[in-house]
Amino acid sequence: MEKPVSVIIPAYNHQNYVQDTIKSIINQTYQNIELIIIDDGSTDRTWQKILEMKADCEKHFKNAHFETKENEGTTRTLKKLLSLANGEYVYIIASDDIIKPSAIEKQVDFLNKNSIYSLVVGNNELIDSNGRICYWDKRRNIVYEKAYAKYLTFGDYLKKQKKIDLNSDEFGRYDTIYTGNYIPNGYLIRKSIFSIIEPFTDEAPLEDWYLMMQISKYSKMKYLDEILFSYRWHDNNTIKNNSKMGEASLKTLLYEEKILEDIDENKVLPEVLDAKKYGACYKKQGIPFVFELLTYRKGQDKIKIIKLFNLPMFKFLK
Repeated sequence: MEKPVSVIIPAYNHQNYVQDTIKSIINQTYQNIELIIIDDGSTDRTWQKILEMKADCEKHFKNAHFETKENEGTTRTLKKLLSLANGEYVYIIASDDIIKPSAIEKQVDFLNKNSIYSLVVGNNELIDSNGRICYWDKRRNIVYEKAYAKYLTFGDYLKKQKKIDLNSDEFGRYDTIYTGNYIPNGYLIRKSIFSIIEPFTDEAPLEDWYLMMQISKYSKMKYLDEILFSYRWHDNNTIKNNSKMGEASLKTLLYEEKILEDIDENKVLPEVLDAKKYGACYKKQGIPFVFELLTYRKGQDKIKIIKLFNLPMFKFLK
């Protein structure tokens, strides 16, 4: 019997894309899926577009839960979505992205066979606002011909930026994630891991990076080297806002340091203790990450800059 999977969607101002997202879940080869969507107070017609799909979803899924609320932000919306999830596995997808038809089936199969892993994810192809496959140049501008592309997939970009082999045992290790997130979109998570971590909090606004750090403290992650997800690149991607991303990164990192101070060292994986003791900069990929944060700050908020230099990643300077 297929184990139940909860697909959760935090929806916000994606009136042009949300129906494609929902259709991609309806088209999954895996059948035992419940769909939970919360509209976080969209100011466009996202909620209306969701309601247009409700009847089809209620016919297709064993449970289809749709609701809207006042805008509270992504972290609070994800917390509520997770509280409603009944599946043994949880799949998180943004309301502008698309999942490949066999993705959940392949990811469930991996977690079923590998109990020491709590997360599995595949590569992401890039699509534009019209759903057309595209690529990135060196500045992550869209190009349509491979000859002009620097990055052919999101996984290609992450691998080259982080200088990490996504197929290696380093993938998903805490000491590598601590220096910045490189986990692609479209991950399936074993729900039991949420009983020992705090998955989302307003104190860590970069919710995807924060979640990856929490999972990697206690369990392994796996990268499947095939395209299982379509990551939509359009004008409103949050990741394009460097100032906002920098602020969120710094706040998330500072909160993570508080967690490390009080962590039960008998329960976490060994690499967590290494990162806590020596700092992430003993791994060379930590250094550009730190300077990236400082660049985002542009000399503002000097108190937080001083705090940044007290983080474990700078212990090698002391």
